[in-house]
Amino acid sequence: PVPAELCSCGAAPAYFVTVSSNFPTITGFLHLGGLRTALYNYIFAKKHKGTFILRVEDTDQNRVVPGAAEGIEDMLDWAGIPPDESPGRGGPAGPYVQSLRLELYGRAGAALLASGAAYRCFCSPQRLELLRRDAVRSQQTPRYDNRCRHLTPTEVAQKLSQGLDFVIRFRLEKGVEPFQDLVYGWSKHEVAEVEGDPVILKGDGFPTYHLANVVDDHYMGITHVLRGTEWLTSTSKHLLLYKAFGWEPPQFGHLPLLLNKDGGKLSKRQGDIFLEHFARDGFLPEALLDIVTNCGSGFTEKQMGRTLEELISQFEVGRITTHSAFLDLEALPEFNRVHLTRHIENQGLRQKLVRELQGLVELVYGDQQVDPDVLENEYVERVLLLRKGHISFLKNLVSSDYSYLWVRPSVSRQQLQTISAEVDEIGKLVLGLMTRQAAALTVEELNKDLRSLQKQTRETKYSSMMQLLRLVLSGRQHGPSVAEMMVTLGAEEVCGRIRRALSS
Repeated sequence: PVPAELCSCGAAPAYFVTVSSNFPTITGFLHLGGLRTALYNYIFAKKHKGTFILRVEDTDQNRVVPGAAEGIEDMLDWAGIPPDESPGRGGPAGPYVQSLRLELYGRAGAALLASGAAYRCFCSPQRLELLRRDAVRSQQTPRYDNRCRHLTPTEVAQKLSQGLDFVIRFRLEKGVEPFQDLVYGWSKHEVAEVEGDPVILKGDGFPTYHLANVVDDHYMGITHVLRGTEWLTSTSKHLLLYKAFGWEPPQFGHLPLLLNKDGGKLSKRQGDIFLEHFARDGFLPEALLDIVTNCGSGFTEKQMGRTLEELISQFEVGRITTHSAFLDLEALPEFNRVHLTRHIENQGLRQKLVRELQGLVELVYGDQQVDPDVLENEYVERVLLLRKGHISFLKNLVSSDYSYLWVRPSVSRQQLQTISAEVDEIGKLVLGLMTRQAAALTVEELNKDLRSLQKQTRETKYSSMMQLLRLVLSGRQHGPSVAEMMVTLGAEEVCGRIRRALSS
């Protein structure tokens, strides 16, 4: 699970988010569910002028993946929701890695032992496995039978003198008080009736999530907790821990599930819901932020194309509903198209796209003698502006359909004359058209104008004239329509290619 919390540190209100690094997969990196939780926390924090803090939970050392924590932080940076404080950035609430806070958890465990709220459990792994098997065989939910809860001080001392291994368990008590969840309203779960006493400190000195999150949230001054709905039933357990410590608990809010459009769980094992996958495939982070909030709730309105600033201004925690959010990833390319269009329209962002596209062109067409002119900023920027709204990804512009943009054809007059003897006449007619229409080229108007031009030839059919122009413009017999190529290339480039062909 990916718990995420909000907290305040010190006198000024600040908000805190933790994103777990121990995912139950071999990759252990940030996926869409974790992004959604982190995003809601980030938005909440910024809405209330707070501080966004990343805490790494690495208490299950068997599942810690080297580099995963750094990968999570890198992906939050890529997504445009970077933490203000984190393991990488540091900050006053550190350390931000739980394995570096073991002394704090040890003192907390000792305090609970001293007050009688916790006890040492000496049950062996073999005994616990037998309890689990018996429960499964009886079609019951496996739970600890609280055997060691009833050991006398003398029995505990005897076992300690024998050097037996132990864990520390927390005594669950009946009669939990209800709490008001920010999303689900009044709620309570009598955990003592359905669960055994939970382990809070393991034999290796590492805490479980239940203890670590309560201790860290207290000492980091948390005021609010936003996390996934899978933690709703554990909240009563956490409130019992707060009560045992004598600490004031934060307010809790649980986010509904994020599901596939068919109602199934997002599968982290498929590998295609991790942010690295989307970044590698050319998706813009804004598109991901937009779609994971668009399919959910918590905002005054739903519309495609919202910026992060708009999400922050529209967010209200009271608008989050308990209904699951259904994510339709098939719609993501359209979200990307909308945000790519916005990037192209923005002067500063457009220059970044120009540099990225230049790099893609060199990568894809570098061995095909790309004319240096087509890598000039002005030309690349014109291509972006002309294709604005027609492409969903920047990489679309280096696909085979758009190869004519980057590799200028080498076509001889002799080749063209095999198609029509009226090469010069056709060339002059199109040059005249381009000169007149340079300011307002559209596919629809060009198609009409090209048909009119064909009627001014003596014997060249329309299909032959299109074949000739396609060869001049792209050097290929197939591809986009001639009018579309003309619009994308722009009048200046079209005229240049026609003149070169006529003079060859």
